[in-house]
Amino acid sequence: MRIATWNVNSITARLPRLLAWLESSGTDVLCLQEAKVAEEQFPIEQLRELGYEAAVHATGRWNGVAVVSRVGLADVVKGLPGDPGYDGAPEPRAVSATCGPVRVWSVYVPNGREVDHPHYAYKLQWFEALKAAVAGDAAGSRPFAVLGDYNVAPTDDDVYDLAAFEGLTHVTPAERAALASLREAGLSDVVPRPLKYEHPYTYWDYRQLAFPKNRGMRIDLVYGNEPFAKAVKDSYVDREERKGKGASDHAPVVVDLEV
Repeated sequence: MRIATWNVNSITARLPRLLAWLESSGTDVLCLQEAKVAEEQFPIEQLRELGYEAAVHATGRWNGVAVVSRVGLADVVKGLPGDPGYDGAPEPRAVSATCGPVRVWSVYVPNGREVDHPHYAYKLQWFEALKAAVAGDAAGSRPFAVLGDYNVAPTDDDVYDLAAFEGLTHVTPAERAALASLREAGLSDVVPRPLKYEHPYTYWDYRQLAFPKNRGMRIDLVYGNEPFAKAVKDSYVDREERKGKGASDHAPVVVDLEV
């Protein structure tokens, strides 16, 4: 079984590449982030033609998540239970579903913007709500994983140059403590192997030739419970999908399971 996560940074802009990638990659379940469309605009029919169903939580403009599956789609939950909301309202940042023998969450963790910004406090609160929401599945006997854009680099090695992030979000002790708290709930980081270079970065800014210079970050993560982690046979970053015209600024992270 092949599961992947990909921040597509607008499914409308990325649709031809997404459909081609699904056909060529043999992916069974794909967790998507930053759909940037309303649910009624999501390309359900195009995906159905390829044999996929989709559970979508999106309201247009920013954010928006989905689980796309060709191995079943059941027990869908839209939204994060206990979502603290931002500016008085929850945002479409989480959706979960059971796909065959595996249950997954697709999450788009708040960016945080700046350390002294209200969005940063919201980010930390959102992590607390996520931990509470997944605790039951994390402790269960069924393979379970939370996949998505976490907007946190777990270690210093997960950014190309730590000095470049001094005083910025994504690398602060509080954000990394939030990830550690998830691990304490029974989830572990499924670290992919890089297909090029030493570190498996998943995101490269569009600016300043960041991708050709490999100035990246590993912020797209797969956090799985023990049954999930034991079933992993391979994991890698499909760096090829960050290349060329019309690419997202994130690459897919792929996990192969024997379940």
